[in-house]
Amino acid sequence: MKIQAIELTKDWVWKERDKNGCPVLDEIVKFRSDWRPVQSMPSEVHVELMKINRIPDPYLGFNEHKVHWVGEREWLYATTISFDSNCQHEHAELLFEGLDTFCTVILNGEVILEADNQFRRYPIILDTKKLKPSNTLLLHFKSAKIIARDLEKKYGRVRAGSCNLGDPSRVYVRKAQYDWRWDWGPELMTVGPYRPVHFLTYTARILDFYPRTEVTSDYSFSLDVHLELRGSASAVRNAEVTLKDKDGSVIMREQNIISKFPDNEERDSKILHWDLGKDEVKLWWPVGYGDQNLYTVEVLLLSENSFVLDQQTKTVGFRRVKLVQEPLAHVDQYGNGTTFFFEINDVPIFIGGSNWIPADNFLTNIKPERYRAWLQLLKDGNQNMIRLWGGGVYEPDIFFEICDEMGILVWQDFQFACGVYPAHDEFVASVKAEAEDNVSRLRHHPSLALLCGNNEDYQQVLQWGDVEDLPARKLYEHVLPDVVSRLTNDDIPYHRGSPYGGKGWDTADPTVGDVHQWEIWAGLKNYQDYDIMGGRFVSEFGMPSMPDLRTIDYWLDGDTKQRFSQSKLMAQHNKAGSHERRFAVVMNENFRLTEDFEKHAYYTQVLQSEAMGHAYRSWRREWKGDGKRFTGGAIVWQLNDCWPVTSWAIADYFLRPKMAYYTIARELRPYTVGILRKVEKDRENDRPRQFYEFGAFQSKSAKVEVWGTNSTLAPREVLFKLSCFNLDPNSSWTCTQEKTVTLGANQSTEILNIPCPEPPLQNETDSDDTNNNSTTRSQSVVVSARLIEPKSDDVLARFADWPQPFRHVDFPTPGPQVRKKGDVLKVHVDNPVKGLVLNIHPISSDGPEVKWSDNAIDVMPDEDQIIVANGLGERSVAVSYMGAVEWHDFELVAS
Repeated sequence: MKIQAIELTKDWVWKERDKNGCPVLDEIVKFRSDWRPVQSMPSEVHVELMKINRIPDPYLGFNEHKVHWVGEREWLYATTISFDSNCQHEHAELLFEGLDTFCTVILNGEVILEADNQFRRYPIILDTKKLKPSNTLLLHFKSAKIIARDLEKKYGRVRAGSCNLGDPSRVYVRKAQYDWRWDWGPELMTVGPYRPVHFLTYTARILDFYPRTEVTSDYSFSLDVHLELRGSASAVRNAEVTLKDKDGSVIMREQNIISKFPDNEERDSKILHWDLGKDEVKLWWPVGYGDQNLYTVEVLLLSENSFVLDQQTKTVGFRRVKLVQEPLAHVDQYGNGTTFFFEINDVPIFIGGSNWIPADNFLTNIKPERYRAWLQLLKDGNQNMIRLWGGGVYEPDIFFEICDEMGILVWQDFQFACGVYPAHDEFVASVKAEAEDNVSRLRHHPSLALLCGNNEDYQQVLQWGDVEDLPARKLYEHVLPDVVSRLTNDDIPYHRGSPYGGKGWDTADPTVGDVHQWEIWAGLKNYQDYDIMGGRFVSEFGMPSMPDLRTIDYWLDGDTKQRFSQSKLMAQHNKAGSHERRFAVVMNENFRLTEDFEKHAYYTQVLQSEAMGHAYRSWRREWKGDGKRFTGGAIVWQLNDCWPVTSWAIADYFLRPKMAYYTIARELRPYTVGILRKVEKDRENDRPRQFYEFGAFQSKSAKVEVWGTNSTLAPREVLFKLSCFNLDPNSSWTCTQEKTVTLGANQSTEILNIPCPEPPLQNETDSDDTNNNSTTRSQSVVVSARLIEPKSDDVLARFADWPQPFRHVDFPTPGPQVRKKGDVLKVHVDNPVKGLVLNIHPISSDGPEVKWSDNAIDVMPDEDQIIVANGLGERSVAVSYMGAVEWHDFELVAS
């Protein structure tokens, strides 16, 4: 008889445990009386409390602090399970896919599980002789916060790297670490059955099923199928395996694979090996490099009479992945060292991606369509990798299935972040089981490109001077790599930690391994120095900004008195350490001070956009081809938010992209062009090399370096055009030059290295030192570059370099002219315009979100730009740009 698998979604109830110490089992006496119905299952207590108006929305105002008590209480969930004693199944089981976190599971008054790890799946075998027609299932959740402090008393308080990253006691508990608060998220200690619960009855079932694909060095394809069975294995006579393409057509099918399994014994067995021809299957490629060819592997367990006992399917792809760390043939600005880049199917791929944190503090709120929306946003932004950071959770299957489908590579951290984790026996055993659960679950996904031991744990102790202070080295250097190697047959690379590399595990060594570049924000270095502060692979870097004004107004919740940048409520929704001082420094250095709130919010987004654009642009330049792949990728911190907040995210909690999102998308197009302006000064100082100096220091001249990039696997001949414009309203000077260049395949190509073009002296008596107290004329010149397809005149890439600092630039007016035809906008300017952002008007108007084909653009007088605004409809458009930061209705000229 076929397995019966029932997801227990109905008739659940919940309540807070009696605070007077009433025994848990006595609570069942009042079952269905003072219990409340669960609104949706899986469930989380905060969400249930909000639905009955017992607590306010913690994402609004100061409400976060009003709900901290929830994480310090104990909570109960209960339901009943029907069981037919006359059924022909010999075995029964409860499968808990995720319990958050400390949970005693009681069935009919008997404890069947003591769960203590949020990241594990718990399949619990039941004694069918004890099952009744109606069975009471009780889940007793205890406070992870209180238990963590008790464990801290037992094992000792560990050193904390930052007070903004939660209480140090969190390291003793296998629970999502961001729940304790992070420097972008609130303290919300969640609790509940946050992933599905299943009741299974069966004769024999598939406990685990691993379809392992292999692509050899000569591009031969094979498929191995591994099965682990549970139940009466002797009842299994045959297994049928079918390989299908995306259309459902059968590629291969085979029966009579299993002759006999020993009775009542779990067994992991490779039951099949197929060699496949090149005409039968095709390679899976990351986005931008080929098709995401996916195949379905289906397994049927058959009884002696060919009845189906169990059936499972998984989707696979055929690909090879390699993390290349080999000596460099050439020396760059950092010296020698080794590479750090990914090869997929023997093709070196420059990684441009984002770090991922959980998309909500309440994980049950993240539905499949929301995962898809986030990952579609990443893909539309021309990114090819997402790093699942170690302080969140192992995301559900649907996340990886979407990545497989979209061609998004996944860097998966094991769940350790910024802490000194223990290594006592119980802890190690729990982590090993957690790793086995999740590696087994995820290993078949073609998108999975790397498994990484931890986030910043080596860095935490190395900054104190002694790596021996990290007991969890046992995990990162032995337990986890052993699990990965054993369960994946070394098909998936393992990296001990992020960042990691260098002599003595020097996590800041730019010549080895990966680095996290936080000297720009946390160290208050200039973002203009990203080009000289990179490494072989930059897996974290970032600059914060305020989100969309609608998101800010959401958390203000009508309190307009708090609508200024330094208000208490704005501080409540910015968890970054010393953010006031750090923002003040970087904003003061680059922008004119303002008390206008909306202008300030806009400037923070320009800041983030400029910083992230410069970083991606500069590091992609260092992908220079064979022997010179000095930087293998850059992964911005971060893609998303878990609640409405001012943070490093490039799109806010409501999936509203910030300016930086569009800038990064342009820097990750198949073809890009970059410009770096270096100003020569009369004396060295600590200001950015791109800044023109006035007053005590003087600028003498500037040079311009220009390069192009090509991520395709074929060289491309393009027309390069350089245009220069003078921001002086009294000057009509322009300068242009063009030439044909060939962009090398899968690398950057240097194009120009010239003095910055300058307007001529207006008359013979003029001299440089009489020009507005400056010794150079290029301080008012915008340099614009384009790569153009010669045959079609299509623009493949564009970039404009503006004089800096922006606080000294007199941005020209009037602004742009916009013509509208349906959802198509054509933008024209008579003077250069920087940071043009288009939005609906009024910003708070009803209607669907607009999907802009591009935004946050610089527009030059010699080229109109076309923007497609899907979903705009008949609504008006508001604009802001440097020099006119006002979200005002813009008169559209009918096309």
